[in-house]
Amino acid sequence: MSAHMHITNKDYSVLTHTQTKPVLKVAIDVHLSRYVCAIQEDGSHPKPPQRFKPTEFLKWVEKKLNQGWQVVSCYEAGPFGYVLHRQLRALGASNYVVRPRNWDDHQSRVKTDRQDAQHMLNALDRFLAGNPKALALIRVPTQEQEQRRSQTRLRQSLRRDLLIMAQRGRGVAMQYGYRLKGVWYGRRNWPQWLERLPAWLTELLAPLRHSALFLYDQMRQLTQQIEAASSVPKPKGMGQLTEQMLEREVGDWTRFRNRRQVSSYLGLCPSEHSSGFRQQRGAITKTGNPRLRWALTEMVWRLLRFQPEYRLVKKWQPVLLSSQTTTGRRKQILVAIARGFGVDWWRLRTGQTTAEQLGLKME
Repeated sequence: MSAHMHITNKDYSVLTHTQTKPVLKVAIDVHLSRYVCAIQEDGSHPKPPQRFKPTEFLKWVEKKLNQGWQVVSCYEAGPFGYVLHRQLRALGASNYVVRPRNWDDHQSRVKTDRQDAQHMLNALDRFLAGNPKALALIRVPTQEQEQRRSQTRLRQSLRRDLLIMAQRGRGVAMQYGYRLKGVWYGRRNWPQWLERLPAWLTELLAPLRHSALFLYDQMRQLTQQIEAASSVPKPKGMGQLTEQMLEREVGDWTRFRNRRQVSSYLGLCPSEHSSGFRQQRGAITKTGNPRLRWALTEMVWRLLRFQPEYRLVKKWQPVLLSSQTTTGRRKQILVAIARGFGVDWWRLRTGQTTAEQLGLKME
């Protein structure tokens, strides 16, 4: 089970305690204006999927709870967040948010909401019967954790939009034989371009520049708010923004039980295709959190510069500097350092080790 799907013992409460109520299993294919639900009453045969409007579905769940049913539901994580999860839990139902997947195991090339709900219900039934691998559960953050995480993710979205807008301006200028370099839209750089470019071209670029400046100012304001929240001791080379990104994406470092779960959540483990006596490993799986993977791989370069005594830097730096090391091997080493530092940071944040033991110099 990958690390971003960890569940605690209380998540198995439905399975372990003696059942005193009949169980109503509900698998929900969630859409904005309707829910498609596959339903199974206890161990009976599943009923044909039904459609509900969101408000009608919550009333139906409340009615079933009042009738004495123990409602256990699940739905896939997606653009609608965890609002439905919290609404169901508030009513008294047990709900699980699961990782999105292709439910067409037999490759029939037929995908409908009804079939997805039915396949999800079958997996929920196996999960409740005692097979924890039937569903890949997503950890649901608290509302405060979700809001803090949304702030850093919004900053990343603004940064992507800013890069797109800046590149669009470069494309317009290139069309007429001019090359815009660097932060061409900046308040310091723009007056220079006004002198070099013809007036009709600067008029074309003006809307793009205003949009880029607005995005830049919003991103800078968000960055200052995020960095101001950083309060934990950091190794030299780890900025406040990186530290906050790690904290807000993970939410709670104690939810990981071992280093394998941390590495899996980061998506920095090597893929594997082995059978019999043949063992073959490939590129990293990339199945975890892409934002953490990006932040850690970027931080490797700062570790190499500011942390010469760090245990992983001391181990791998001679190989990185060797002229005989190929480009592909260097990439593998950088990934190994990123994965190792992610595990070491988890150990630091949970009190399992100290910076001195790792060879890290703290600010």
